[in-house]
Amino acid sequence: MSKFKEILFGKPFPTSMAIHERLDNVRGLAIFASDPISSNAYATEAVMSILIVMGSGALSMTMPIVMAIAALVLIVVFSYIQTILHYPNGGGSYIVAKDNLGTLPSLVAAGALLTDYSLTVSVSVSAGIRAIVSAFPEIYDYRVWLALGIIAILTWMNLRGVRESGSVFALPTYAFIGGVFLVIMIGLVRSFGLFGAAPLAPQVISGEMLTEDLTQLGMIWILLRAFAAGCTALTGIEAISDGVQAFKPPESKNAAKTMVAMGIIAMTLFVGISFLSTRLNLIPAHHDSLLSQLTRTVTGEGFLYYWVQIFTMLILVLAANTGYQDFPRLGYFLARDKFMPRWMTNQGDRLVFNGGIITLAILSSIVVIIFQADEFAMLPLYAIGVMLSFTISQAGMVKLMTKVSKLKPGETLDTLETHLHHEKGWQWKRIVNALGALTTAIVFVVLVITKFAEGAWIIVLVIPLIIVMFYKIHDHYDNVADWLSTRTLEEREISDVADVVILPIGDVHRGTLRALQFAQKLSSDVRAIYVSTDPATKEAFMRRWNRFPALVEKANLIQIDYDYRDFLPPLIEYIEKVNNEEFPNESITVVIPEILTNTRISSILHNKTALMLRNRLRQALDIIIIEVPLHILPQEKKVENKISEVENDVDEAENTD
Repeated sequence: MSKFKEILFGKPFPTSMAIHERLDNVRGLAIFASDPISSNAYATEAVMSILIVMGSGALSMTMPIVMAIAALVLIVVFSYIQTILHYPNGGGSYIVAKDNLGTLPSLVAAGALLTDYSLTVSVSVSAGIRAIVSAFPEIYDYRVWLALGIIAILTWMNLRGVRESGSVFALPTYAFIGGVFLVIMIGLVRSFGLFGAAPLAPQVISGEMLTEDLTQLGMIWILLRAFAAGCTALTGIEAISDGVQAFKPPESKNAAKTMVAMGIIAMTLFVGISFLSTRLNLIPAHHDSLLSQLTRTVTGEGFLYYWVQIFTMLILVLAANTGYQDFPRLGYFLARDKFMPRWMTNQGDRLVFNGGIITLAILSSIVVIIFQADEFAMLPLYAIGVMLSFTISQAGMVKLMTKVSKLKPGETLDTLETHLHHEKGWQWKRIVNALGALTTAIVFVVLVITKFAEGAWIIVLVIPLIIVMFYKIHDHYDNVADWLSTRTLEEREISDVADVVILPIGDVHRGTLRALQFAQKLSSDVRAIYVSTDPATKEAFMRRWNRFPALVEKANLIQIDYDYRDFLPPLIEYIEKVNNEEFPNESITVVIPEILTNTRISSILHNKTALMLRNRLRQALDIIIIEVPLHILPQEKKVENKISEVENDVDEAENTD
């Protein structure tokens, strides 16, 4: 099994290799920026799909909305650069909110981000499948299975390690950027007839706006919906701030440079695609993405068209990797603070957080199945968590800059998560962060209102439930800590262990005799409990028991006659009676013989009596459970048992485990 695991996931990395598994800026951009860059494949289409309800003439409003979104992106990028520089250990919105706004706002941000990362995987993979369906419509009916298969592949790749997955993802990311940028450049040249190129003829559309049935308030409402829909272009911007420690030293500077590059590339593509789509009068179609239409119109269905479609699919799929990078990291920070299961802090053999990766894969697969791999059905849920976390993060940065404003040159301040000093220009930094917080808060409200009936209510419901889960987990760990604490414990409070050992026996064989020998090492009062459900079986049991007088004479055999087949109830009843009545203030010991086979497959051939008994006894207080295993080896590897004075009886069959 270990060899197969090594082939599947690679050789384990020592902890000292962690620094060598970090990302350079090229790989970092491919992993962390693939989500916002890939949003260009559907962000413009999301805006136009809303505007088209007012008629094709309303598509002329696309560019003003796109420019407003681009401005908002730049503000958010600036804010997160400040976050990266002030919080070089990573953690993003959660850490910023925790350090400046308190526990509840930080958990709201964390809950919003966890939903966003889950949706990032689901939406990105589904959008990637749609890109291929645009080129090959015959596979439309298999989209859900294809999406689940891709999620499985992404999960496997991420379990192999960060650096290895970064190398794989670099080619599709840069191939997509290069392909779309080339389409935009060719489109601009042909659209304006530059360098002697024949101008592209826009599609003929009516150009009318259906406004006769719309009030001014109704038009504003639709424009707000279009703006909110286009804000999917902001998804994934926070990813770099969460994963600062994934970069090579100096971590914060490299992460900040990558953030700047991501903002410039993403907005260049977004504005370029939007400009050409409106200039060429392209109209969104359900089975043919807008980027597919644009590429076909500009270049025809030649090599570049299929290049863009294939790498659009790949980057949309690989954009899901943003979720795979940040969900486990955020899970680590939450688990560190006792708001998520502790196992989410554990790194696997390849220095990645296996628990977080697998949890994300399960959640995103469920979402894909529920929404049938339809990314447009998921989009109303998608950007809400992003905007909420943006708002909280930037509000936290406003609070941080307020702290900085009170520091004089040379003064420093240590917070829970960072080290502050006097900064020049803190005034305009605080203003930009405040503007960003206000803008994203407005967008969040607009998204909730405009998308509520379309599915946003799910996120509005889920985030509070996640926060309740955080607190329940934290309460559990606090309770465990209180029970384990020795601060106020006195020695007299520690319960004694009774001088008694109870040994349940289903039959006399090597395993039970070995357990009996072990029990006699623990106590002089060993009680072997045998539940008889059949007189003939009882007689055979006594014959075998009496064959080993030197061993059994030191034990007290207690036989319980029972007229039913399930012998656990009388056994449990006896053990609880001894525990509660004979030794009410002491702990008793129960030794359970257990047979372990040499393969997992052969284990299913045996009863699970020992397992069932152990699970029942674990629910009782003050019972110490000790398992004594007997390993069943293949016939050729059989060895002599080390039980003293026990003979080998090949004719005796094992009745129970």
